[in-house]
Amino acid sequence: MAERLTTLDASFLYLEDAGAPMHVAGVLVLEPVQGGLDALAELLEARLPLVPRYRQRIVPVPGRLANPVWADDPDFDVAYHVRRSAVPRPGTRAQLLDLVSRVTSRPLDRDRPLWEVYLVEGLEEGRVAVVTKTHPALVDGLGAVDIAQVLLDTTPEASVPAADSWVPRRLPGRVGLVRDALVESVQRPTAVLENARAAVGDLRSTAARVAGVAEGLARAARSAILAAPHGPLGRTLGTQRRVAVARADLEDLKAIRKAHGGTVNDVLLTVLTGALRDWLLSRGEPVLGSTAVRALVPVSVQGEEQRAPGGSVAAYLVDLPVGEPNPWVRLARLSYAMRGVTDSGRSVRADALIALTGFAPPTLHALGARAARGLSRRMFNLVVTNVPGPQQPLYAAGSRMLEVFPVVPLVGGQALSVGMTSYDGSVYVGLNADRDGVGDVDVLADLVEQEVAALAESVR
Repeated sequence: MAERLTTLDASFLYLEDAGAPMHVAGVLVLEPVQGGLDALAELLEARLPLVPRYRQRIVPVPGRLANPVWADDPDFDVAYHVRRSAVPRPGTRAQLLDLVSRVTSRPLDRDRPLWEVYLVEGLEEGRVAVVTKTHPALVDGLGAVDIAQVLLDTTPEASVPAADSWVPRRLPGRVGLVRDALVESVQRPTAVLENARAAVGDLRSTAARVAGVAEGLARAARSAILAAPHGPLGRTLGTQRRVAVARADLEDLKAIRKAHGGTVNDVLLTVLTGALRDWLLSRGEPVLGSTAVRALVPVSVQGEEQRAPGGSVAAYLVDLPVGEPNPWVRLARLSYAMRGVTDSGRSVRADALIALTGFAPPTLHALGARAARGLSRRMFNLVVTNVPGPQQPLYAAGSRMLEVFPVVPLVGGQALSVGMTSYDGSVYVGLNADRDGVGDVDVLADLVEQEVAALAESVR
């Protein structure tokens, strides 16, 4: 019997549309690669056996009698998923981000494995970029591996495995799919009701019901008795995106934390809050002392029964006090709001995540997107994921990775998402925005860097 998608994974597919594709993207900027893009493509193809799910596609069950199943793609063609692109030499960051914006706007092909990689050349100083797109259905826990992770090594001496002789298994037929669904319905009678509701189109009800498996949902519901504040971040999404990035020195953030308390994550939320405040004011939006922007902040947690850390991701709602003009008061308020997460004893330390997963960001950003998708869009204004990464260099095909920017998908009704990743002494911020509603997202990215610089200067 083929492996079946969980109800939660299936709900991501049912609720996805052209205006709100769910894939998580990442932008890896590398030093010039010896052998060019051919070397990267060879390495990626050779390491595909490490991620067997990436050669499987989703096969729906006739009549939606049960959730779809995973099956080997008999027409799998790595050249379809690994694509070459370029920007005009010498390519600027703005040109690269324009390409990333176009790539992330397009949904993944449901008839093929749900991932794509773009190898981009033509950047300044001979650098290349790797742009990845991965559907969260492929990432159902920290045991899963993202395609970007298989490219990276801790040393420049990359080993290229021998090519495997993979032979796809036959796709399950319609009769077999229906038979297996009926057998399962006998063994699990409750599945009949769930699938019947999905079949008649009650998909949003299904998503709300299955979202109960996410840790912290009850806490989030109690925190959101009132709907999230209205503003330019809540709107009907278009089909196009704009991606902007910002960078901060990790030592600056640590200096701010040391001078005023809290954690590095608290400082980052404070920086984002100050940037949002200035951005709202620049747009002529009313900002009062009580004005807040509610963020969904996914946090990796462990249950009492879990031996390995980071087994699941909890969704915490945090009101960012954009109406507060004093940055240190903002930091104190956010530190207090986030203290409940760490005091619970269930949050997972950054070093534990890195030790467990190696290069954790792609997987954890995807898990954060999954947690966000399960909650009502009326409960928050934006998603903010902050994922630790290793503080030593990583390499792809022998070339050092210089930067890594996450691109977290937009949830329906939210026009902005923010992903943060620390790596090798810096924190990289990726902002993904609806092109129509937040077309000036590059202004917000500049304000993030200005906020870090101002706070760091004040503590020197």
